[in-house]
Amino acid sequence: MKLIIQIPCLNEEETLPGTLADLPREVPGFETVEWLVIDDGSTDRTIEVARDNGVDHIVKLTNNKGLAAGFQAGLDACLKLGADVIVNTDADNQYMGSDIPKLVLPIVEGRADMVVGDRETDTIEHFSPLKKRLQNLGSWVVRQASNTDVPDTTSGFRAYNREAAIQMAVVSKYTYTLETIIQAGKLLVATDHVAIGTNPKTRESRLFPSMSSYVRRNAVAITRIYTQYEPLKVFSTLSFALFILALIPFIRFVIAYADGEGAGHVQSLIFGAVLFNASVVVGVLGIIGDLLYGQRIMSQRIFERVRRIELQLGVPPSHYEPGARPTGQQATTGAQAGRTEEREALKL
Repeated sequence: MKLIIQIPCLNEEETLPGTLADLPREVPGFETVEWLVIDDGSTDRTIEVARDNGVDHIVKLTNNKGLAAGFQAGLDACLKLGADVIVNTDADNQYMGSDIPKLVLPIVEGRADMVVGDRETDTIEHFSPLKKRLQNLGSWVVRQASNTDVPDTTSGFRAYNREAAIQMAVVSKYTYTLETIIQAGKLLVATDHVAIGTNPKTRESRLFPSMSSYVRRNAVAITRIYTQYEPLKVFSTLSFALFILALIPFIRFVIAYADGEGAGHVQSLIFGAVLFNASVVVGVLGIIGDLLYGQRIMSQRIFERVRRIELQLGVPPSHYEPGARPTGQQATTGAQAGRTEEREALKL
């Protein structure tokens, strides 16, 4: 079995050596452990540093596409390089590389397809009380949308087996952490989580330049993703709330009308009618959103089939460059090697 550890990077020449030094080259249950760096349009020496520190594979995006796009490009490359299990970690050395054997153990034992590292955020000293509460709230919302029990849904330290990675299709431009968990809950992907350790903070987050930015971006991401995967529930709730609000002016008008003062409260009738119409429109949006969600699931299944066909045909990974010590896979991917062996067997 082959394990590939992927690291999305953007201008990480200073922190990358420490991150790589913490990664294992041997993990129980795997014959091969390789490293892959996704360079998301860095303008510094990230690629040179990666090669100098023994990275096996590099995916070099021409310009900055964002964390989610880099993560997706890494999954695609790892699959085409023959990975049986993929571990994703951050370049700032936030997560302990020594916990990778523990992270992949549920997959090796066949108990899970996807495992998320639980940082136990309430115990992290450099997280403010507000950030801890927001982390817990966001994780709770994602658990409701995904029907999973992952306690730390924003953790980027996670492992996927081959089947789970094939099914992942991130469309968010901001982050992959929340969306992939919700996808896993909706698809045939068994999820699990394990407690992991974290290293001291090496630099400030580039995703969240300030606490207000953190709150705004996470709120938007959670709302968007939840609405995308549960449109009927979201819009039905809003529609019901508007309907209840519409009853208030309606009841006020009925009471006034019964007292013979209905002519003086026509504005209540009009306001109630406006709220009632809004309730109907929002309810219809929920039905349309639910139909679009069905189309999204079909599109995702088509994407999965296309990816399986590409792997079967041996299509090479895009934006790929060999790392410090090529393994021969830049010329022959895992799928291509399998087809070559089949042809040789037929000759014999």
